[in-house]
Amino acid sequence: MNTLIPKVERFTSDARLAWKALNGIVAVYKPPTVTYCNVRDTIIIHLCKNLNNMHIRPPINHVLIEGSTTEKMKVIVHPSYADHQLVVGPRYQIEDIKLACANYLAKDVSGLMICGINSGNSKIHQLKLCQFPSSYKVRGKLGQATDNFFYTGRIVEKATYKFIKRKTIDKLCASMQAEHQKTMFELCGVDMQSQAAYELATKGLIRPVDKKIPMIYSIKCIDFTPPEFTLEVVSINEDDMYLKSLIHTLGMKLHSVATCTQIQCFQYALFDINLALLKKHWNIQNILDNMEQCDNILNKNKNLLKQIDPILTKQNN
Repeated sequence: MNTLIPKVERFTSDARLAWKALNGIVAVYKPPTVTYCNVRDTIIIHLCKNLNNMHIRPPINHVLIEGSTTEKMKVIVHPSYADHQLVVGPRYQIEDIKLACANYLAKDVSGLMICGINSGNSKIHQLKLCQFPSSYKVRGKLGQATDNFFYTGRIVEKATYKFIKRKTIDKLCASMQAEHQKTMFELCGVDMQSQAAYELATKGLIRPVDKKIPMIYSIKCIDFTPPEFTLEVVSINEDDMYLKSLIHTLGMKLHSVATCTQIQCFQYALFDINLALLKKHWNIQNILDNMEQCDNILNKNKNLLKQIDPILTKQNN
Protein backbone atom coordinates (compact mmCIF):
# COMPACT_ATOMS: atom_id res chain seq x y z
CA MET A 1 0.00 0.00 0.00
CA ASN A 2 1.08 3.53 -0.69
CA THR A 3 2.42 4.92 2.59
CA LEU A 4 4.77 7.50 1.07
CA ILE A 5 2.48 10.43 0.29
CA PRO A 6 4.05 13.23 -1.77
CA LYS A 7 4.07 16.53 0.09
CA VAL A 8 2.54 18.60 -2.67
CA GLU A 9 0.21 21.43 -1.75
CA ARG A 10 -0.73 22.90 -5.07
CA PHE A 11 -4.48 22.70 -4.63
CA THR A 12 -5.08 22.72 -0.89
CA SER A 13 -5.92 26.44 -0.74
CA ASP A 14 -8.24 27.04 -3.69
CA ALA A 15 -11.27 24.77 -4.11
CA ARG A 16 -11.81 25.79 -7.74
CA LEU A 17 -8.32 24.69 -8.78
CA ALA A 18 -8.69 21.43 -6.85
CA TRP A 19 -12.06 20.73 -8.48
CA LYS A 20 -10.65 21.23 -11.98
CA ALA A 21 -7.82 18.81 -11.19
CA LEU A 22 -10.17 16.21 -9.71
CA ASN A 23 -10.53 14.26 -12.96
CA GLY A 24 -8.71 10.96 -13.36
CA ILE A 25 -8.23 7.50 -11.92
CA VAL A 26 -7.07 6.66 -8.42
CA ALA A 27 -5.89 3.45 -6.74
CA VAL A 28 -7.37 2.74 -3.31
CA TYR A 29 -7.14 -0.17 -0.89
CA LYS A 30 -10.54 -1.65 -0.05
CA PRO A 31 -10.58 -3.22 3.43
CA PRO A 32 -12.32 -6.59 3.96
CA THR A 33 -15.96 -6.71 5.19
CA VAL A 34 -16.54 -3.30 3.56
CA THR A 35 -18.75 -2.99 0.49
CA TYR A 36 -17.82 -1.14 -2.68
CA CYS A 37 -20.73 1.27 -2.12
CA ASN A 38 -19.39 2.11 1.33
CA VAL A 39 -15.92 2.81 -0.11
CA ARG A 40 -17.40 4.98 -2.87
CA ASP A 41 -19.56 6.99 -0.46
CA THR A 42 -16.70 7.45 2.02
CA ILE A 43 -14.34 8.81 -0.65
CA ILE A 44 -16.99 11.18 -2.04
CA ILE A 45 -17.91 12.47 1.43
CA HIS A 46 -14.24 13.11 2.26
CA LEU A 47 -13.70 14.94 -1.04
CA CYS A 48 -16.75 17.15 -0.52
CA LYS A 49 -15.67 17.96 3.02
CA ASN A 50 -12.12 18.82 1.92
CA LEU A 51 -13.34 21.02 -0.96
CA ASN A 52 -15.77 22.93 1.24
CA ASN A 53 -13.04 23.55 3.83
CA MET A 54 -10.89 25.25 1.20
CA HIS A 55 -11.17 28.79 -0.08
CA ILE A 56 -14.38 28.75 -2.12
CA ARG A 57 -15.88 31.39 -4.36
CA PRO A 58 -17.88 34.13 -2.61
CA PRO A 59 -21.61 34.58 -3.32
CA ILE A 60 -22.41 36.35 -6.57
CA ASN A 61 -23.27 40.05 -6.30
CA HIS A 62 -26.82 41.31 -6.28
CA VAL A 63 -27.28 44.70 -7.92
CA LEU A 64 -30.08 46.87 -6.53
CA ILE A 65 -31.14 50.23 -7.97
CA GLU A 66 -33.00 52.50 -5.54
CA GLY A 67 -34.53 55.94 -5.72
CA SER A 68 -37.06 57.91 -7.71
CA THR A 69 -36.94 57.67 -11.47
CA THR A 70 -37.15 61.50 -11.70
CA GLU A 71 -34.01 61.94 -9.61
CA LYS A 72 -30.54 60.54 -9.49
CA MET A 73 -30.78 56.86 -8.50
CA LYS A 74 -28.47 54.85 -6.26
CA VAL A 75 -26.81 51.63 -7.33
CA ILE A 76 -26.24 49.26 -4.40
CA VAL A 77 -24.15 46.10 -4.77
CA HIS A 78 -24.11 43.44 -2.07
CA PRO A 79 -23.69 39.64 -1.89
CA SER A 80 -26.77 37.77 -3.08
CA TYR A 81 -28.57 35.91 -0.33
CA ALA A 82 -29.94 33.52 -2.98
CA ASP A 83 -26.36 32.29 -3.56
CA HIS A 84 -25.31 32.23 0.08
CA GLN A 85 -24.12 28.94 1.59
CA LEU A 86 -26.65 29.18 4.41
CA VAL A 87 -29.40 29.22 1.76
CA VAL A 88 -28.19 26.91 -1.01
CA GLY A 89 -26.00 24.66 1.12
CA PRO A 90 -22.29 23.77 0.68
CA ARG A 91 -20.67 24.72 -2.63
CA TYR A 92 -19.64 21.11 -3.35
CA GLN A 93 -22.15 18.35 -2.72
CA ILE A 94 -22.18 14.56 -2.97
CA GLU A 95 -24.19 14.61 -6.21
CA ASP A 96 -21.48 16.65 -7.94
CA ILE A 97 -18.86 13.89 -7.81
CA LYS A 98 -19.09 10.82 -10.03
CA LEU A 99 -17.09 7.73 -9.07
CA ALA A 100 -16.91 4.28 -10.70
CA CYS A 101 -14.51 1.35 -10.42
CA ALA A 102 -12.80 -0.82 -13.03
CA ASN A 103 -12.40 -3.96 -10.92
CA TYR A 104 -15.34 -4.46 -8.61
CA LEU A 105 -14.42 -6.15 -5.31
CA ALA A 106 -17.09 -7.92 -3.28
CA LYS A 107 -17.57 -7.42 0.45
CA ASP A 108 -15.34 -10.36 1.44
CA VAL A 109 -12.54 -9.31 -0.93
CA SER A 110 -9.87 -6.78 0.03
CA GLY A 111 -7.05 -5.15 -1.87
CA LEU A 112 -6.40 -2.91 -4.84
CA MET A 113 -9.37 -1.18 -6.45
CA ILE A 114 -9.01 1.21 -9.40
CA CYS A 115 -11.58 4.01 -9.38
CA GLY A 116 -12.37 6.82 -11.79
CA ILE A 117 -13.49 10.23 -10.57
CA ASN A 118 -15.56 12.59 -12.73
CA SER A 119 -14.15 12.57 -16.30
CA GLY A 120 -11.77 9.80 -15.22
CA ASN A 121 -14.69 7.42 -15.66
CA SER A 122 -13.95 7.39 -19.41
CA LYS A 123 -10.54 5.85 -18.62
CA ILE A 124 -12.26 3.29 -16.41
CA HIS A 125 -14.44 2.36 -19.38
CA GLN A 126 -11.33 1.91 -21.53
CA LEU A 127 -9.73 -0.37 -18.92
CA LYS A 128 -12.87 -2.50 -18.85
CA LEU A 129 -12.85 -2.82 -22.63
CA CYS A 130 -9.24 -4.00 -22.54
CA GLN A 131 -10.29 -6.85 -20.20
CA PHE A 132 -7.15 -6.89 -18.10
CA PRO A 133 -6.68 -9.85 -15.74
CA SER A 134 -6.62 -9.50 -11.95
CA SER A 135 -4.14 -11.13 -9.59
CA TYR A 136 -5.23 -12.46 -6.19
CA LYS A 137 -3.79 -14.06 -3.12
CA VAL A 138 -6.37 -16.56 -1.94
CA ARG A 139 -5.85 -18.15 1.46
CA GLY A 140 -7.45 -21.44 2.43
CA LYS A 141 -7.68 -23.67 5.48
CA LEU A 142 -7.65 -27.45 5.26
CA GLY A 143 -9.74 -29.72 7.44
CA GLN A 144 -13.08 -27.94 7.46
CA ALA A 145 -15.79 -26.95 5.00
CA THR A 146 -18.53 -24.34 5.43
CA ASP A 147 -21.91 -23.84 3.81
CA ASN A 148 -20.80 -20.68 1.95
CA PHE A 149 -17.20 -21.75 1.16
CA PHE A 150 -15.92 -18.93 3.41
CA TYR A 151 -14.72 -18.93 7.01
CA THR A 152 -17.73 -16.84 8.08
CA GLY A 153 -20.12 -19.69 7.22
CA ARG A 154 -21.39 -22.58 9.28
CA ILE A 155 -19.04 -25.58 9.43
CA VAL A 156 -20.75 -28.51 7.72
CA GLU A 157 -17.88 -30.98 7.43
CA LYS A 158 -14.50 -31.78 8.95
CA ALA A 159 -11.74 -34.05 7.65
CA THR A 160 -8.12 -34.95 8.24
CA TYR A 161 -5.40 -33.13 6.32
CA LYS A 162 -2.06 -34.21 7.79
CA PHE A 163 -1.40 -36.55 4.86
CA ILE A 164 -1.46 -33.65 2.35
CA LYS A 165 1.95 -32.56 1.03
CA ARG A 166 3.06 -29.38 -0.74
CA LYS A 167 4.00 -31.26 -3.93
CA THR A 168 0.46 -32.66 -4.16
CA ILE A 169 -1.03 -29.16 -4.11
CA ASP A 170 1.51 -28.00 -6.71
CA LYS A 171 0.53 -30.86 -9.05
CA LEU A 172 -3.17 -30.10 -8.67
CA CYS A 173 -2.61 -26.40 -9.35
CA ALA A 174 -0.64 -27.21 -12.49
CA SER A 175 -3.40 -29.57 -13.61
CA MET A 176 -6.12 -26.96 -13.03
CA GLN A 177 -4.12 -24.34 -14.93
CA ALA A 178 -3.59 -26.66 -17.89
CA GLU A 179 -7.29 -27.51 -17.94
CA HIS A 180 -8.25 -23.84 -18.13
CA GLN A 181 -5.70 -23.17 -20.87
CA LYS A 182 -7.17 -26.01 -22.90
CA THR A 183 -10.66 -24.60 -22.38
CA MET A 184 -9.54 -21.16 -23.59
CA PHE A 185 -8.36 -22.57 -26.93
CA GLU A 186 -11.47 -24.72 -27.26
CA LEU A 187 -13.69 -21.64 -26.84
CA CYS A 188 -11.75 -20.04 -29.69
CA GLY A 189 -12.27 -23.16 -31.82
CA VAL A 190 -8.52 -23.81 -32.10
CA ASP A 191 -6.56 -26.99 -31.51
CA MET A 192 -3.82 -26.49 -28.88
CA GLN A 193 -1.30 -28.37 -31.03
CA SER A 194 -1.95 -26.32 -34.18
CA GLN A 195 -0.09 -23.39 -35.71
CA ALA A 196 -3.20 -21.24 -35.24
CA ALA A 197 -3.01 -21.81 -31.49
CA TYR A 198 0.62 -20.71 -31.47
CA GLU A 199 -0.13 -17.56 -33.45
CA LEU A 200 -3.05 -16.75 -31.17
CA ALA A 201 -0.92 -17.21 -28.05
CA THR A 202 1.86 -14.94 -29.36
CA LYS A 203 -0.60 -12.04 -29.60
CA GLY A 204 -1.12 -11.93 -25.84
CA LEU A 205 -3.64 -13.22 -23.34
CA ILE A 206 -6.60 -15.02 -24.85
CA ARG A 207 -9.81 -13.50 -23.56
CA PRO A 208 -13.21 -15.25 -23.69
CA VAL A 209 -15.86 -13.54 -25.78
CA ASP A 210 -18.48 -14.14 -23.09
CA LYS A 211 -17.58 -11.94 -20.13
CA LYS A 212 -19.55 -14.23 -17.83
CA ILE A 213 -17.11 -17.10 -18.30
CA PRO A 214 -14.34 -17.01 -15.64
CA MET A 215 -10.91 -18.04 -16.84
CA ILE A 216 -7.70 -18.80 -14.95
CA TYR A 217 -4.36 -17.92 -16.56
CA SER A 218 -2.15 -18.91 -13.66
CA ILE A 219 -2.60 -20.67 -10.33
CA LYS A 220 0.19 -21.71 -7.98
CA CYS A 221 0.76 -22.37 -4.31
CA ILE A 222 3.04 -19.73 -2.79
CA ASP A 223 2.76 -20.78 0.86
CA PHE A 224 1.93 -24.04 2.65
CA THR A 225 1.82 -24.05 6.44
CA PRO A 226 -0.69 -26.76 7.37
CA PRO A 227 -3.55 -26.38 7.84
CA GLU A 228 -3.29 -23.05 6.00
CA PHE A 229 -2.11 -22.45 2.45
CA THR A 230 -2.07 -19.56 -0.01
CA LEU A 231 -2.70 -19.62 -3.75
CA GLU A 232 -1.70 -16.94 -6.24
CA VAL A 233 -4.37 -16.75 -8.92
CA VAL A 234 -4.36 -14.69 -12.12
CA SER A 235 -7.80 -14.70 -13.71
CA ILE A 236 -10.43 -12.82 -15.66
CA ASN A 237 -14.23 -12.57 -15.34
CA GLU A 238 -14.00 -14.05 -11.84
CA ASP A 239 -16.00 -13.12 -8.77
CA ASP A 240 -15.57 -13.81 -5.08
CA MET A 241 -17.77 -16.92 -5.16
CA TYR A 242 -15.71 -18.42 -7.96
CA LEU A 243 -12.46 -17.94 -6.02
CA LYS A 244 -14.03 -19.38 -2.87
CA SER A 245 -15.27 -22.42 -4.78
CA LEU A 246 -11.75 -22.84 -6.18
CA ILE A 247 -10.48 -23.51 -2.66
CA HIS A 248 -13.39 -25.86 -2.00
CA THR A 249 -12.71 -27.80 -5.21
CA LEU A 250 -9.02 -28.06 -4.39
CA GLY A 251 -9.86 -29.50 -0.99
CA MET A 252 -12.11 -32.13 -2.55
CA LYS A 253 -9.42 -33.12 -5.08
CA LEU A 254 -6.99 -33.52 -2.18
CA HIS A 255 -9.42 -36.08 -0.67
CA SER A 256 -10.09 -33.71 2.19
CA VAL A 257 -12.02 -30.45 2.63
CA ALA A 258 -10.97 -26.81 2.63
CA THR A 259 -12.54 -23.41 3.11
CA CYS A 260 -11.45 -19.95 1.98
CA THR A 261 -10.27 -17.54 4.68
CA GLN A 262 -9.06 -14.50 2.73
CA ILE A 263 -9.08 -13.03 -0.77
CA GLN A 264 -6.82 -10.11 -1.61
CA CYS A 265 -6.42 -8.44 -5.01
CA PHE A 266 -2.81 -7.30 -5.32
CA GLN A 267 -2.67 -6.37 -9.01
CA TYR A 268 -5.05 -5.21 -11.72
CA ALA A 269 -4.04 -4.22 -15.23
CA LEU A 270 -0.98 -1.96 -15.02
CA PHE A 271 -1.38 -1.17 -11.33
CA ASP A 272 -0.20 -3.00 -8.22
CA ILE A 273 -1.10 -2.82 -4.55
CA ASN A 274 1.88 -0.62 -3.66
CA LEU A 275 0.07 2.26 -5.35
CA ALA A 276 -3.14 1.86 -3.32
CA LEU A 277 -4.16 4.51 -0.80
CA LEU A 278 -5.17 3.31 2.65
CA LYS A 279 -8.41 4.58 4.17
CA LYS A 280 -6.58 7.07 6.38
CA HIS A 281 -5.17 8.68 3.20
CA TRP A 282 -8.52 9.17 1.47
CA ASN A 283 -8.33 12.96 1.31
CA ILE A 284 -8.21 15.30 -1.64
CA GLN A 285 -4.48 16.07 -1.60
CA ASN A 286 -3.41 12.42 -1.47
CA ILE A 287 -6.00 11.48 -4.10
CA LEU A 288 -4.76 14.21 -6.46
CA ASP A 289 -1.17 13.03 -5.98
CA ASN A 290 -2.25 9.43 -6.61
CA MET A 291 -4.09 10.50 -9.77
CA GLU A 292 -0.87 11.98 -11.08
CA GLN A 293 0.97 8.70 -10.44
CA CYS A 294 -1.76 6.68 -12.18
CA ASP A 295 -1.74 9.03 -15.18
CA ASN A 296 2.02 8.61 -15.49
CA ILE A 297 1.59 4.83 -15.58
CA LEU A 298 -1.08 5.07 -18.30
CA ASN A 299 1.00 7.49 -20.35
CA LYS A 300 4.01 5.17 -20.23
CA ASN A 301 1.86 2.28 -21.49
CA LYS A 302 -0.15 4.02 -24.21
CA ASN A 303 1.26 1.73 -26.88
CA LEU A 304 0.18 -1.35 -24.92
CA LEU A 305 -3.40 -0.10 -24.66
CA LYS A 306 -3.47 0.63 -28.38
CA GLN A 307 -2.23 -2.88 -29.18
CA ILE A 308 -4.85 -4.59 -27.01
CA ASP A 309 -7.92 -2.98 -28.62
CA PRO A 310 -7.46 -4.49 -32.13
CA ILE A 311 -6.62 -7.88 -30.57
CA LEU A 312 -9.89 -7.83 -28.65
CA THR A 313 -11.81 -6.84 -31.76
CA LYS A 314 -10.33 -9.73 -33.74
CA GLN A 315 -10.97 -12.28 -30.97
CA ASN A 316 -14.58 -11.14 -30.56
CA ASN A 317 -15.17 -11.49 -34.28
